[in-house]
Amino acid sequence: MSVSLPPIPDPPEPTKTPQLLKLGPPVEEQCLRADAARNRARLLEAAGRLVAEHGAAALTMEAVAAAASVGKGTVFRRFGDRVGLLTALLDHSERKFQAAFLGGPPPLGPGAPPVERLHAFGCASLRRSVDQLDLQLAAELGPDRRYTAPSLRLLHGHLVLLLRQVVPGADCDLLAQTLMGYLEPAVVHHLIRHCGMPLERLEAGWVDLVARVTRTECPATATPRAEQPAPPEPSHADPAC
Repeated sequence: MSVSLPPIPDPPEPTKTPQLLKLGPPVEEQCLRADAARNRARLLEAAGRLVAEHGAAALTMEAVAAAASVGKGTVFRRFGDRVGLLTALLDHSERKFQAAFLGGPPPLGPGAPPVERLHAFGCASLRRSVDQLDLQLAAELGPDRRYTAPSLRLLHGHLVLLLRQVVPGADCDLLAQTLMGYLEPAVVHHLIRHCGMPLERLEAGWVDLVARVTRTECPATATPRAEQPAPPEPSHADPAC
C-alpha cells in the first residue's frame, strides 16, 4: 500500500526587496586600488623631482624609495625595474602626444593633408625629444624589445597610415621605419649634443626627408632644395659629424 506524501507548502511571501547582484569590486578593493594609485603618483612625483634636480643618471630605485620615504621593495613592486620607472615617467608625455596626433587639432591631428601631418608629426616628436632627451635615452629598451614596445608600434602604425595616403604603391612599412630612425632619441642626442646642430636644422631636415620619401615638394615656407645652403663643416672635436 502506497503512502501519500504531504502537500508541498506554498513559498513564504518575500519580506524584503530583492537585492541586486553587485558586479563591481567591493568597497575594500576600490579603496585598495585608490591607495595604489596614490602611492604610484607619490613615487612618480619623487622620481620627477630627482630627475629635475640631478638628471636621469641619478635616478635609481633606492633614491626614489628614499625620496618617497618608502621601502625599496615598494618601488620594485610598482615598476619592476629602473627602465619601468623611467617609462612610467614618460607615460604622461607619451599619452599627450598620442592624443594630439590621433584626435588633436590639425595639422598634427586629423583634418590636414597627410603630408602636412607628417611634417607636423616629426617636428613635434623632435621638440619633445629635445625637451626630455636624457630621460628618453635612459628609458630606451634593449634591441630585442625596442621596436616592439606598444607606444612605438602605435607611432609606426600612424606613419604607415599617412604614407599609404600619399604613396600607396610604396612599401610603407619600411618607409615608416626609415622615418622613425630619424626621430630616435640616440640620433637626436648625437646631432644636437655632439654635432651642435640646432633644433631648427633637424626640423628642416625632417621636412626635406618627408618630401623625398613621398616624392612631394617642400612647403613654400621652406628653402628650395636648389638654394639650400651647404651644411657647415664638421667640428674638429667630433670627426664623426
